[in-house]
Amino acid sequence: MGGGGQQREEGKTDSGKAGGVYTWEDVQSHCTKTDQWVVINRKVYNVTQWAKRHPGGFRVLYHYAGEDATEPFSAFHPDQKFVQKYMKALQIGELAATEPSQDRNKNAAVMKDFQDLYVKAESQGMFRTRPLFFILHLGHIILLEVLALLMVRYFGTNWIVTLLCAVMLATAQSQAGWLQHDFGHLSVFKKSYWNHVVHKFVIGHIKGASANWWNHRHFQHHAKPNVVLKDPDINMLNLFVLGDSQPVEYGIKKIKNMPYNHQHKYFFLVGPPLLIPIFFHLQIIQTMISRRYWVDLVWFMSFYIRYFYCYVPLYGVIGATALLFFVRFMESHWFVWVTQMNHIPMEIDYEKHQDWLTMQLQSTCNVEQSFFNDWFKGSGDTQVPKCGLVQTLCKKHGIPYQTKTLWQAFSDIVTSLKSSGDLWLDAYLNK
Repeated sequence: MGGGGQQREEGKTDSGKAGGVYTWEDVQSHCTKTDQWVVINRKVYNVTQWAKRHPGGFRVLYHYAGEDATEPFSAFHPDQKFVQKYMKALQIGELAATEPSQDRNKNAAVMKDFQDLYVKAESQGMFRTRPLFFILHLGHIILLEVLALLMVRYFGTNWIVTLLCAVMLATAQSQAGWLQHDFGHLSVFKKSYWNHVVHKFVIGHIKGASANWWNHRHFQHHAKPNVVLKDPDINMLNLFVLGDSQPVEYGIKKIKNMPYNHQHKYFFLVGPPLLIPIFFHLQIIQTMISRRYWVDLVWFMSFYIRYFYCYVPLYGVIGATALLFFVRFMESHWFVWVTQMNHIPMEIDYEKHQDWLTMQLQSTCNVEQSFFNDWFKGSGDTQVPKCGLVQTLCKKHGIPYQTKTLWQAFSDIVTSLKSSGDLWLDAYLNK
């Protein structure tokens, strides 16, 4: 199995405990990349070797090594009976009867109330989806793609038509991004298989990206949102400092890779324009090749074959490439502003080992619901379920439940970057 704690012939484990009964101290000592234990429903699992084959990526398990993972396990696995077949071989014991079900800073009362709320919401059918809605969503994306191509073929390739074509393609790409998100979460069809199939089609053939790249990156974000060193969505490659802790840390250490006190200004030049056409594009290719995601690579290539087949006869190779880059440029603006408004202005810090509900609510917010917002942001405007049950639970336990206007959410990105930059400057100069 790999890692510590394997059962020995004499009934002992490497931690010295008999019968596979462990304390939280035992579990927490197995938290390295080569030795990973997790607790799910009080059962202890050694996932060291399984992590390499984990469909959601090895990093998600590593982020919870040495911890209770009951709540994220439930959130990520809609078909838990199916998953149990793989878990039996990984179980090495259970928590001692004297140990609490929660570890570290997790609030037992919040966890209990949240579980009760989950059961109640499920019984009321709040998690049921309407596949027809998603099929129609896919239909309007394909329609935009077809109309854009027919428009250029019929009206020619003058600047006005080309600009309108680029806007339609960027809209289709952005909407496909929101759609693949829902299929990637296995939240549309009851059978995971069909979610995976449609997900690969949408993100691969419609968008020209990789399903596995997205899954392994995005699942980390949901598993540890806004947790420094664990959430890849706040890994800014030292271009930005976020939250209240990281700027002060960088300032004290005299780290000045960028003039962070001006990051709210150069954000407009670096973040929205370059994330998708440069950073994501190169990362996707590197990930597919290095990790041998050959199926994803085929889907990826099918997008480019289709695109260039359609547009090279109209614009030539250079013109078609320039058009695609411009489409990615516009899509990137859309994507960055929509995705970051929910997270950059919220709490960003190092691991605090909080319960699931508290961690999720402190790291995100909602945007006021409207027909336009629902379409413009996809499912992203509702980061937290908008129902009285959730709001009542948050109020009971003093957990923040924030809802903003679309424009307030936009402006908070810039305000937050400026605030973090000022913290860095003060620490850099005075501490």
